[in-house]
Amino acid sequence: MMRRKKEDIRVLHIENNADNRRLVHEILVNNGFEVDEAASGMEGIRKALNAKPDVILLDLNLPDLDGYEVTLKIRGDARAKDVAIVALASEGESKMAQAVGCDGVILKPIEIAKLSQQVRSFAHGARPRVNVQSQTSRDDDSGLLLLQGHKLADRLQVKIQELEQANRALLESEKVRTDFYRNLSHELSTPLTPAVGYLNMLLGEDLGELTPLQRKAVESIGRGVNRVRALVENLLDVTALSTGNMTFFNREYDFNLQAREAIKLCDEQCRDRGIRMDASIPQTGFKGYGDSDKLRRAMVQLLENAAKFCRAEGRVHVCTRRTADRFMFLVYDSGAGIPENELRAIFKTFYQIDGSPTREHGGTGLGLALARKIVERFGGEIWAESPPESQTVGFDWARTMVGLWVPVKVQAESPPA
Repeated sequence: MMRRKKEDIRVLHIENNADNRRLVHEILVNNGFEVDEAASGMEGIRKALNAKPDVILLDLNLPDLDGYEVTLKIRGDARAKDVAIVALASEGESKMAQAVGCDGVILKPIEIAKLSQQVRSFAHGARPRVNVQSQTSRDDDSGLLLLQGHKLADRLQVKIQELEQANRALLESEKVRTDFYRNLSHELSTPLTPAVGYLNMLLGEDLGELTPLQRKAVESIGRGVNRVRALVENLLDVTALSTGNMTFFNREYDFNLQAREAIKLCDEQCRDRGIRMDASIPQTGFKGYGDSDKLRRAMVQLLENAAKFCRAEGRVHVCTRRTADRFMFLVYDSGAGIPENELRAIFKTFYQIDGSPTREHGGTGLGLALARKIVERFGGEIWAESPPESQTVGFDWARTMVGLWVPVKVQAESPPA
């Protein structure tokens, strides 16, 4: 079929049936129209308001929102006030279609030979609707609109009920998950208590002197037990924070001192892996108010995460900053970096960029989630940049920066009046 000269008429066809869309598209494009398509009511509304077509061909029987609802939504937005909405409907649907705001109706089945001319007429302002109505006609339309309003209310009620049921299911699922984590943590921590006690007795040689080989073996076991204990503690803390059952003991603290203590706790891990860790922390204290132990744990999680993703001979640098209203703890590392679409997701509970059993890096996805929850309880924020957005001289080696900030508080907040 030879195509006619292109016209400056944009048509949006909203129809869920792919065969019908294909037919209308072929007819209109071959007659010079520019055609866009939508397969659902929601998609059609979005395209109608953003693309601003000249004519909308609207099927009334859509799977999500019907054509009447789509028309009411489009007609209620000033961006589409000049768009001609043409319903593709049966004879019995035409009056309701015009009552809710359609400019006209093209009856089904579509007459292929007339379609292009009909669309062109609507685009140029031809409206078959009668603008001056009799009182009886207006009353009829009012009744139709009232009927459609009742239908909309019924559909809305059904949707609300469905959302309420889905919400209840999510809450129940969350409760089951929380209970499982709590019970699992308890079952794991119970046998760990005597294991840690006996390990300490063995290392202290309370049960007899150890040979060098025996000491090496016991120390190796101890490191494994300590990793499991740290995992259990993280799981317990994440669960407690999620349910609001973790108590924060607020007092005055030195932000920079907590940063140095966190570095000491992670220094051995970095040395064992051949990672260079250095810091630039001012000697002057940053005096704040809050739970310093929880804050230090959050700092440790950031440092452990950086060390985990650095290869041997990698580098980690830590620095603190102060602005007028916040303290910042920034950790730079020379690891592989984080994909842009993962920068927020890494702080979700149990999230792993590589979640496969054969992944290169260990971990459970708890550390950064725990840090996030702690920092949020402080009223602060945690974030990641890869590569770092504001690198100073000498930091061009860094592939990732993970930072946290907490508000500057110098005393306890006054209780509400």
